[in-house]
Amino acid sequence: MEEETSDRLIPTTMMPEFDPKTMRSSKPGLKRLFITATVLFSFLIGLLFLWKSVEIYRSPLPFNDIDSLSDQIESTPLRFPCSFHAVFVGFRSTNPEKLRSEIEDGVNQLTHQSSQCGSCNFSLSVTVQNPDDHCSESDSSTCSYRCGVIKRDVFGVGLDDTVDESLNDVFSGCSGDSGKLYSVVVVNRENGNGEDEVKAVVGKRRHAWIVGSGLEERYGDVVGRVSEIFVKVFMNGGREEDSIQGEFMPVGSDGRIVLSFSLLNSNPRDWVYDWDFQRIDESFLAPVTKALAPIANISVESQVLYHTPKSSFSSWDDELKSYIFRTSDLPFFVNSNEWHLDTSAGASGRSKILQFVVYIPSGEECPLHLQLPNGEISKTNGFISPMWGGVIVWNPRNCDKDSGSPSRNTISPQDLEQIVEVFLGQFRQLFGFKSEAIYTSGLGTYQILPSKKGFTEWELDVLSRKHTCFNLQSCSTTLGSLSRLVQSLPRMIIKDEIGEQVKYSLKAAKLAQSNASLGGYSSSASSSREARSLAEDAFFHPSIMSVSYFSYEHCFAVYSPFFLPVLGHVFLAAWREWRRYKQEKAKYLTWLNRKKTA
Repeated sequence: MEEETSDRLIPTTMMPEFDPKTMRSSKPGLKRLFITATVLFSFLIGLLFLWKSVEIYRSPLPFNDIDSLSDQIESTPLRFPCSFHAVFVGFRSTNPEKLRSEIEDGVNQLTHQSSQCGSCNFSLSVTVQNPDDHCSESDSSTCSYRCGVIKRDVFGVGLDDTVDESLNDVFSGCSGDSGKLYSVVVVNRENGNGEDEVKAVVGKRRHAWIVGSGLEERYGDVVGRVSEIFVKVFMNGGREEDSIQGEFMPVGSDGRIVLSFSLLNSNPRDWVYDWDFQRIDESFLAPVTKALAPIANISVESQVLYHTPKSSFSSWDDELKSYIFRTSDLPFFVNSNEWHLDTSAGASGRSKILQFVVYIPSGEECPLHLQLPNGEISKTNGFISPMWGGVIVWNPRNCDKDSGSPSRNTISPQDLEQIVEVFLGQFRQLFGFKSEAIYTSGLGTYQILPSKKGFTEWELDVLSRKHTCFNLQSCSTTLGSLSRLVQSLPRMIIKDEIGEQVKYSLKAAKLAQSNASLGGYSSSASSSREARSLAEDAFFHPSIMSVSYFSYEHCFAVYSPFFLPVLGHVFLAAWREWRRYKQEKAKYLTWLNRKKTA
């Protein structure tokens, strides 16, 4: 009040000149600016709530660990420890250290210093036992071989199974890596003229032996054959290829195999056959599935079908007195329209189904035989289709049709045993092994003792090594693809379940690498199978296929027509109000300066 009174007392001549365009006498209010700012702030808060409502949950993935696994697998291929031990029995003046050096050179020459995944990081030791049962060993010997235990008279004709078991007892005390020690015993017989045929046998375990007379004089050939057994048989499994190219074995990405056995009656009007499949499963298939358990989870099923004709045609051969179908007809033999084989309800979408079919021809084309390209009749009367399965044509013993009602029969146990033997041979072929028990190379022929499990122990070792490498490579590729996909799509849904699967997959992969370096073949194969399965589960998780894969640009394009016009007006009004407030405040300050000057 005192200030206003003093203003009134100032003479008119002392008052500053007031210009309403540039000055104002009262301080501008903040009410309009506050209301405008409140509207703008509320709108921004609403945008934040909208952004939060469309947010995509993404579980953190260990991208660095995935890249580290890929780099490690590519830069340092996984190699398995293999212990080789050679015993020369009946050799008089042979230096074991020289033998070890020459065999090692032969092994390196055959492997070409291979560093591919699945190859062996081998150690070699040699023992020489002279005719007086005195032994000398190489400096790097790791086998506590008891001198004189192996007798030359044990290696007789027709006693191969006995020899194999005796060698397994002899080398049971040897200190190999996790028990994986491979041995070759060379027996030099004293009797004979040195020109006798050399017998080479590879046992069911991890042992082989070469028996002959005059082997000390044929020193170079013996060293070559020992090196060949170590590399081409024990390391490569009798297969020429030593690398992994694509899907080398019929195992599903989830580590499962379904063996589907089907008995097909072509024309039940002629005859109907059944089989005792439970006996097949318990007696023949159970040992095979148990032996392959570290490599794949195998389940077995069976069925009997009727009215299942084949697609190809057969022709009568007067000389063979039978109907024949040729190898050129095999692509058309399987009738996918009539053979309803894929009936497994227990096999998931990523499991591998192998079909094994016993086809019984009708009376109009019985007997039916497969003719090979050389004109001979197939001994097994069957064939395989890679990655699909195998087919056997089984002819009834009596091909005469009964004019009356069709007879119902059961395949005899003897015929069933023969059929299963053929199936096991086909199963081995699907895994890349030979069905016959003979391996032939440039240096000679090797007899391979068959196993009731379908695969010998050294063949299972080969499968474990190759399977581990393939699974780790597949796991690394799948996780790498998932990592790149997730990083390229910022709005992809990544649930916690996917993150856990990736974490456990990496953990299983590292465990497989650790077990492999320690020589645990079965454990490394099992862990690698789990790593691959978890990686596939994470990559093909149902939530990844969500429709919420739109990008930020797509989100802006969808919501901008609704919010951009309103947002523009609100921002424009706020900017105008702020500008007006600054102008009015400037007028007020101008008036105050004029007043002070006056």
